Amino acid sequence: MAGKGEGPAIGIDLGTTYSCVGVWQHDRVEIIANDQGNRTTPSYVAFTDTERLIGDAAKNQVAMNPINTVFGENCFSICISVVSDLDLAYLGSTIKNAVVTVPAYFNDSQRQATKDAGVIAGLNVMRIINEPTAAAIAYGLDKKATSVGEKNVLIFDLGGGTFDVSLLTIEEGIFEVKATAGDTHLGGEDFDNRMVNHFVQEFKRKHKKDISGNPRALRRLRTSCERAKRTLSSTAQTTIEIDSLYEGIDFYTTITRARFEELNMDLFRKCMEPSEDEEHKKKVESKNALENYAYNMRNTIKDEKIGSKLDPADKKKIEDAIDGAINWLDSNQLAEADEFDDKMKELESICNPIIAKMYQGAGGDMGAGMGGAGMDEDIPSAGGSGAGPKIEEVD
Repeated sequence: MAGKGEGPAIGIDLGTTYSCVGVWQHDRVEIIANDQGNRTTPSYVAFTDTERLIGDAAKNQVAMNPINTVFGENCFSICISVVSDLDLAYLGSTIKNAVVTVPAYFNDSQRQATKDAGVIAGLNVMRIINEPTAAAIAYGLDKKATSVGEKNVLIFDLGGGTFDVSLLTIEEGIFEVKATAGDTHLGGEDFDNRMVNHFVQEFKRKHKKDISGNPRALRRLRTSCERAKRTLSSTAQTTIEIDSLYEGIDFYTTITRARFEELNMDLFRKCMEPSEDEEHKKKVESKNALENYAYNMRNTIKDEKIGSKLDPADKKKIEDAIDGAINWLDSNQLAEADEFDDKMKELESICNPIIAKMYQGAGGDMGAGMGGAGMDEDIPSAGGSGAGPKIEEVD
C-alpha cells in the first residue's frame, strides 16, 4: 500500500496497555490528546448490555466487568478506529493515511493482521514499521553527524505490558534488525502490581481489614500507584492519599524511590538480562575474530612456503603488529566490542597489503585465501591444531 496514499498521514503506536496517535504539525510531531485530555489511550474495549466502552472508560470498569473487557492485540481493530478518530477532533478533518508501528518480533501473519485491522477501521495503512526502527528515527540516530559507515544501536523498550530489546544496524539510512530479545509478560504494570500488593498488606496491617476482594478499592489503589510510580521517576518520595478507600477508612501513606526499587529489584534485574546477553555476545564475537586473525596470521608467516617469500622487513613488520595485538588482547580482556573491531582493522591494515603484495609477486598461483589474497591450502587455519587461543563459545 506504500506510496498510494495522498495527503498527510498519522502515526499510530499500538501498545498492549496504551496507544497513542501522532501527527507532524508546526515542524514537529504532536501527540494528539483524547477526549479525557490524555495523550495516551488505554488499549481496552468493554461491552455492556447497552453500549461499547473504549479507552479510559473501559479500563475504569474492568474490575466490575472483567468477562466483557478485552485488551491488547484482541482489540487492535477497534483501538485503531478509536485513536484514528482523534485526528478529526484535533485537526478538524479526517485523515485516512496511517503508519503503524509493531514489535520487531512480529511475524508476517501478525503484521498482516495489523494491516487488516487498519482496513477494518477505514484507514489506508501506508507502512508497518518496527518499533525499534521508529524509535531510532525519532531520536534522529540515522542523521547524526558522527554516523559514518555501519552503526550499531541497542533499543531498550520497556512498555506497560511488554519488554523488548532490539539490536539494529544503521548504514546510509538503511535499518536492519539484527537481534531481538525481551519478555512479552514484563512491563510497567508489573511494577504497579508490586506497589498495589505492598499497600494492600500495609492497609491490612494498619486497619486489620483485607481489601483484596473489593474490585473498586483495588482499582482506586491501582490508579494512585500508577500516579505514584510516575512521580517517583523525578522525586525521591511521594504521597498516596485516598479518601474512604474501604468501609469509610481513609488511606494516607508515603513511599520512597528506594522502597519502590526494593519492591521491584528482581524485575529490574530481569529487564537487564537480555541487553547484557546481546552486548556480551557481540563483544565475544569481536574478541574472537581478532584472536582468530592474529593467531592465524602468526601461523601463516611461520609457514616456510609463505615466510620465505616475504621481504624480511615486511615479515618483521607483521610479527611486531601481531605481537602488539596479542599483548593488547591480554591486557584488555574487558574491552568493548568497538575497541576489538578497531584493533582488528588496525592489524588488517598492516598485514593484508603485505600479504597481497607477496601473492602478486608470486603470480597469484597459490590459491585463494586470507583477506582477499591468495593462500595455499596447506596454511594452518584458525581452527587447526596449531598454537592458537582458547575461543569463548557463545550460545
